[in-house]
Amino acid sequence: MICEVCQQENATVHLTQIISGKMQKIDLCEKCAKEKGVADPAGFSLADMLLGLGAADEIKGGGSSEELVCPQCGFTQPDFKKTGRLGCPQCYVTFSEGLGVILKDMHKGTQHKGKIPLRAARAQEFQSRLKSLHSELQTAVQSENYEQAASLRDQIHTLETQLKN
Repeated sequence: MICEVCQQENATVHLTQIISGKMQKIDLCEKCAKEKGVADPAGFSLADMLLGLGAADEIKGGGSSEELVCPQCGFTQPDFKKTGRLGCPQCYVTFSEGLGVILKDMHKGTQHKGKIPLRAARAQEFQSRLKSLHSELQTAVQSENYEQAASLRDQIHTLETQLKN
């Protein structure tokens, strides 16, 4: 078996990971395994393995040589590469450049599509409907359809009252 990184040496290190019942394997030669920190668990770059070797480098801000540090928790890009996680909510803002691509690849999208609590689902529906009504209201005002605009205004007022309750 040939190393998946250098494509030259025989693979002697075999990593297997099972996520949601799907098994993922990666085969490395000793040299590439040492370079990636596989031999030293403290230096093992989980993010690199999960995202495709070297993909976590995309988090660096616009290719600048200056290392980004989260002002809130002090988390750095090497910390992310080592753990595969971010330190706090501010990290998403600090490392936003490049993070969107990585999250999209890792999670098959950047918007939550799973279950949410019933109360949150209702609030989300109200917000979506409210946004749609505001858009329709602007269109009605621009086209000088004031009767429709007044009706939409009333619907918005009703929805906002329901949302507060």
